[in-house]
Amino acid sequence: MLRKVEKQVQGYRTQDGAGVQLVRVLGNETVDAYDPFLMLDAFDSTDPNDYIKGFPMHPHRGIETFTFLSKGCILHEDHLGTKASIHDGEAQWLTAGSGAFHSEMPQPSERLLGLQLWLNLPAKDKLTAKPYYHGVIQREIQEFDLGYGKLRLLAGKYKDHKGIQGRYLPLDFYDILLEPNQSFAFDVPGSNKSAMVFTLEGNAIVSGTPIAAKTAAKLGAGDTVSIQSYEDPIEIIFMCSNRLKEPVAWYGPIVMNTQHELYEAFNELNTGNFIKEVATYENK
Repeated sequence: MLRKVEKQVQGYRTQDGAGVQLVRVLGNETVDAYDPFLMLDAFDSTDPNDYIKGFPMHPHRGIETFTFLSKGCILHEDHLGTKASIHDGEAQWLTAGSGAFHSEMPQPSERLLGLQLWLNLPAKDKLTAKPYYHGVIQREIQEFDLGYGKLRLLAGKYKDHKGIQGRYLPLDFYDILLEPNQSFAFDVPGSNKSAMVFTLEGNAIVSGTPIAAKTAAKLGAGDTVSIQSYEDPIEIIFMCSNRLKEPVAWYGPIVMNTQHELYEAFNELNTGNFIKEVATYENK
């Protein structure tokens, strides 16, 4: 049975960080419908002035971020000066967990095209998960030739193949590219799965429903997803995890489960007690 589109959210132009022009898709108002996906921002610019001021040093707690670049380069740095970068087709998985400070600075390129996803952490892990960074670089990204496009496995599982695995919540993350007038279907079993697609570039038909570019389409129950292109090539991101069904208390870069936990987090920021452990790095 096809996982039909239950909800669509098309992004709107705004800015964040030190003045980065971006497309905001998911936010506070979509938490329940897209659980456990919290925020989704997309980047698409050929003008470095839109983004080079970047996201200077800032805190996070209670979430994981997954940043994917179809094109471009982003330099990541933590409060201790540890640096890592990702380039065309790569991603970075950051577990903020109990607390992390970092900056994300897009570098000038012909085009910056990609997204950042915020994945919620289970309540039991928010204050105990150790800060962790993993660069999903080219050598560990598996690519599958579809004959009329390709699927790139950046995280989770595709059929019997495995990429980097989530330590707290599972995350399947596919980068799917289709040539014009083509279609592709794949299996997504599981009754508690929270699945969505994001049309990073181009309009598409998802499980029978037309979806405009820069739109997050939440998928309902079923076990199969179909994607179809129109007259132009498309790039579609598929994301799937498990629903948490937990309360969310969210302000700025910190996501907890209660207002009291949120208050405590900001109190620790103000008193210099926010960082509990130093982040570990893989593929920096």
